[in-house]
Amino acid sequence: MKAKIRNTEIYFDIAGMQLQPSGNDFIERPVMFILHGGPGGDHLRFKQHSIELQEVVQLVFIDHRGCGRSKKTKPADYTMKNNIEDIEALRNHLGLEKICILGTSYGGMVAQGYAAKYHRHLEKLILVATAPSYRFLNEARQYLQQYGSSKQNSISQHLWNGTFKNHKHVVDFFKAMDAVYSTTAKKNRKKLFSQSRTIWSHEALNKGFSSFLRNFDIIPKLKNITCPTLILAGENDWICSPNQSKTIAKHILKSQLKIFKKCGHSIAVDAHDQYIRAVKRFLKK
Repeated sequence: MKAKIRNTEIYFDIAGMQLQPSGNDFIERPVMFILHGGPGGDHLRFKQHSIELQEVVQLVFIDHRGCGRSKKTKPADYTMKNNIEDIEALRNHLGLEKICILGTSYGGMVAQGYAAKYHRHLEKLILVATAPSYRFLNEARQYLQQYGSSKQNSISQHLWNGTFKNHKHVVDFFKAMDAVYSTTAKKNRKKLFSQSRTIWSHEALNKGFSSFLRNFDIIPKLKNITCPTLILAGENDWICSPNQSKTIAKHILKSQLKIFKKCGHSIAVDAHDQYIRAVKRFLKK
C-alpha cells in the first residue's frame, strides 16, 4: 500500500489486528510503526525477525521516502527532517491519535527526532541499536580501524564519504561487513544483509553519510520525550556502540536500557528470542 503524503508516496504494510477477537469481546491493541535503518534500507527484514510482535500490537512497516517501494524522488529530499515529518503525516493519514514506534539504527534516529517533536502523539518508544548524535561516527571509525580487516576499512570509505555507486555496490559493502554487523553471521554462515532482498537506495545512504549524519544532534531535545522508552543495545555493536544508548538513557526520564551480551548491531538476529521477549514485555506493561 502507498500513502500519498507530502508530495511523495510512502509504502507501508500492516501485520496483525488493531481490534483482536477475544471470545465474545474484542481487545484493542496499540499500533506500532516500524522504522528501518540505513539510511537507504527498507522494511523487509523486519518481517523476518520482528513479525512475532503482531501478537501484542498491530505493526505498520514503513519504507522511508526514496527507499524500498516508496516513490523515488531527488536525493535532496532524502533527509532526516523529511523522514520525521513523513511519519507524522502517515499517522494523520491513518487517522491515529497515538502510536508506538520501534526504530532500529537510522530508524532509531528518526524515531528520537519524532518523539522529541511529536511526543503528544506517542504512546511508547523502542530504540534499537541506535545513536543520538553525529558522535557515533567517530566511535565507529575507531572501532573499524582497530578491529576491521584492510578490506573492510577500504570499502567502508564509501560509507563514510557517501560515494556508493549503485545497489550492487552497497551489497558488496555488506558482503565484506556481515561478520562485523552480526556476531552470529560467521558461525551460522548467515549473510544477514548481503543476501537479503532489501532494495538498497544508495542515493539515500550517500545523502545521509555525506551530509546530515555528520552534524545531527538530538541530545538537547531528548528531555522532551515523555513516554515510556525501551532502549536496546548490542555489547559488540561496531557502528552504534552501547555508549550511544547509554547517552540516550541518561537524557530520557522514563527510559530503561538493556544491553545484550555477545550481540552486534543486528540484535534482532543475534539474540532473537531475547529481543522479542524484551519488546513484548515492554509493550504489555
